[in-house]
Amino acid sequence: MVIPFELNAQILRLYQAEHWRIGTIARQLHVHRDTVRRVLAQAGVVAPVAALRPSRVDLYRPFILATLAKFPTLTAARLFVMVNERGYRGSADHFRHVIAGIRPRPAAEAFLRLRTLPGEQAQIDWAHFGHLQVGRARRPLMAFVMVLSYSRAVFLRFFLDARMDSFLRGHVEGFAALGVARVLLYDNLKSAVLERHGDAIRFNPELLALAAHYRFEPRPVAVARGNEKGRVERAIRYVRDAFFAAREFTDLADLNAQARTWCLGQASDRRWPEDSRLSVRDAFAAERLSLLALPEREFAIGERVAVQVNKTPYVRFDLNDYTVPHTHVRRTLGVVASEQRVRVFDGPTELANHARSYDSGAQIEDATHIAALVERKRQAHAHRGIDRLAHAAPSSATLLKRAAERGDNLGAITAALLRLMDRYGADALEAAIGQALAQGVPHPNAVRLALERAREAQGLPPPTALHLSESVARRDAPVRSHALASYDRLSERVDDCIAPATIPTDEDPRDE
Repeated sequence: MVIPFELNAQILRLYQAEHWRIGTIARQLHVHRDTVRRVLAQAGVVAPVAALRPSRVDLYRPFILATLAKFPTLTAARLFVMVNERGYRGSADHFRHVIAGIRPRPAAEAFLRLRTLPGEQAQIDWAHFGHLQVGRARRPLMAFVMVLSYSRAVFLRFFLDARMDSFLRGHVEGFAALGVARVLLYDNLKSAVLERHGDAIRFNPELLALAAHYRFEPRPVAVARGNEKGRVERAIRYVRDAFFAAREFTDLADLNAQARTWCLGQASDRRWPEDSRLSVRDAFAAERLSLLALPEREFAIGERVAVQVNKTPYVRFDLNDYTVPHTHVRRTLGVVASEQRVRVFDGPTELANHARSYDSGAQIEDATHIAALVERKRQAHAHRGIDRLAHAAPSSATLLKRAAERGDNLGAITAALLRLMDRYGADALEAAIGQALAQGVPHPNAVRLALERAREAQGLPPPTALHLSESVARRDAPVRSHALASYDRLSERVDDCIAPATIPTDEDPRDE
């Protein structure tokens, strides 16, 4: 910064003629102390250096220097505790400031720029992109990123967890999209490396099974050496800035569809760092010929866990409950889960097959499992209704509790609330129960009145329930017609059993 001539002259006058201190000049002229010192130095005026005042730390300085020479990364907080035990009574903030000035600085390290051959290496890592609300569950949004080191082609796939089955699925889909490099570079994450002592590495056996299937070499980087996989780190930063920032999506499937379009479009059209005349798409087209071919047989992926069935016919998997036949309670069963399905096995026998839920506390049920249990235990009807209400409308539990305190018939109230839920829906019932509880009337009539008022406010007519007698309902049951070919076969069999008719003649048998 160029100091104006007037300010320069004023500083020199106040310092030499008026004998003001440097701090006073800086404070009165609203400039920094270093500005005043620079003006004085340029004019050849040597400002006296104030002698440093003795500090309480001086007595402990040799001990601090010796400790930092042995343990350079020891924190100032731990050093403060150590000198405190040896009699230091100074301020922690001042001590931290002193340590920052005397701590030995590591020498700057230079790095070589790594170059790889086409098809030789790919780098893989997870990246966290916040959370996604799925029903009542708050799921982590994780991105599986694979980048080819030569061409910088990117594969991006989002998951709601970072489990091993998602890690393997990311590999399989990434290989299908980009191809298989000969070496895959990882950080020391548990999905790849279970244990490491120097160069002694114990890989995750599931990753080794994947590597044996696709014929690639898994290779972890050195500990605390993220620069060795800088291409995937830069790719993740590029994904954050160029794709995910201000991105709108409806659900995970929509986000992954947009990610595929982005990888094939904008990410492939960006400039290739090795040659500005080419794009990543051009470099990937040249690298594709050097990648390993995919095996003919697909790799079997899916999470496999053992689960314990308690006295109710449900297995707990990933925050939710799934039904199994009631004949298999109090047993240990196996769960095989994909992104879409949850299958329950007893040995080789499949007991249940459900659509997977990513909600929290949901009950995913097979009607046949519940019907079989209810048929065996008729008294389960009432408890079944209360359980159904509790999951669909949680406020119903409070309403039933208050109704029980008043001595009302809980069975009749449960049946009435179930009918209202079937007629108006679970969300509307939950809101109406809240209004009834707020008014202090825990009764189905108050709930029904709130539902009707809500429908009337929306300009909708109240839903009409149609009640048919059992005989009429049975009469209107659909009848499936049989194929007419069965009647043709029946007539053919009847014709074969009928004897041919006797042909009358003019001769009388009595004439013989």
